[in-house]
Amino acid sequence: MTDNQPEITIVGGGVVGLSIAVGLLQSGHKVIVLDGKDNDARASFGNFGLVWGQGKGWDFAPYAKLTADAIDAWQNFSDNLNELSGLDVSLDQKGGFEFFTDPEEFKSFIGMLEIQKGHSGNRFSYETLSGDELRKQIPGIGSKVVGATFSQLDGHVNPLRFLRALQRSVQALGGKIRSNTIVKKTESNKNGGFSLTLANGTLISTEKVILCAGLGSMQLANQLAFKTNIRPEKGELLITEKLGSELPFLSSTIRQVDEGGVQIGGTNADVGMNDSETLSDMVDLARHAVDVYPALSNVRVLRAWGALRVMTPDGYPVYAQSEECPGAYLITCHSGVTLASLHASILSDWIDDNIKTPNLEAFDEARFKI
Repeated sequence: MTDNQPEITIVGGGVVGLSIAVGLLQSGHKVIVLDGKDNDARASFGNFGLVWGQGKGWDFAPYAKLTADAIDAWQNFSDNLNELSGLDVSLDQKGGFEFFTDPEEFKSFIGMLEIQKGHSGNRFSYETLSGDELRKQIPGIGSKVVGATFSQLDGHVNPLRFLRALQRSVQALGGKIRSNTIVKKTESNKNGGFSLTLANGTLISTEKVILCAGLGSMQLANQLAFKTNIRPEKGELLITEKLGSELPFLSSTIRQVDEGGVQIGGTNADVGMNDSETLSDMVDLARHAVDVYPALSNVRVLRAWGALRVMTPDGYPVYAQSEECPGAYLITCHSGVTLASLHASILSDWIDDNIKTPNLEAFDEARFKI
């Protein structure tokens, strides 16, 4: 059974794949997105919704610069999505904090940000506040907080509404999203293009194929001669009841969505494909939140879950075209929300290899061979 499909097929219907689809469609391409099952390991269902710069690329200058570009592009990207989808993704870029209860960790992080600032120049800035300064500025910050860093560039979006907005935008632009679709095999054709075999036996022909399925890309990437070893990293979240008042800060571990509830996160664990919740981690998350803002001790936790991040060997994004199978691309990262604004813009130039193509050589998988 053969099903003729558009010129570009994207495998993976999460934040990364859909963002790339938006950019390619707006560049005039005919695109289909093949999305998996709801019970797949979906990082897009468990992300924190941050548009964040602090700490990103402090030891890898290309990533620091890429992050700065992405943050700069987010307002226009948000406006574009809102217009295409009719949904407000609730972008808020009023600045964010990193809170510390350990003096040595605080000092170390400041050193990292100084290096990051050197990479990014005046495109990244931050300030430091002692615990006492914080408590004067934000009444209610806990006594255990020894200090914080603040960057006025950091922000967040409503993560699930953002995902819905991407889906609607792809469809509004004429793209197709095929749900519950599992790709079992990818082959490079002798006369050009690719054949994708689905779990139900359907054969899809396409000129180019882009693997954006996160942890689901591993087997398909091997079939197309990619070398990147993608691995899972578990993070856990607590979701509270809706608050009657607005949380007076945003941080990378404590954030209030526009609907009123608070997300608490920040764990990481190397446990393979196990995304189950861990009581000890949940306790640590709750303790951290109360240490930072004691008023949260009276707030009920409604839900908790674990989700798997997508990690490369060095933790940085991969933008690679297969040397053995030209026209096949592997795109993977664990900062899909922050980088989405660039995935929906400059990556279409890179895939087209046109005069505006960005220099992404630092993110090729060839770096893993050195």
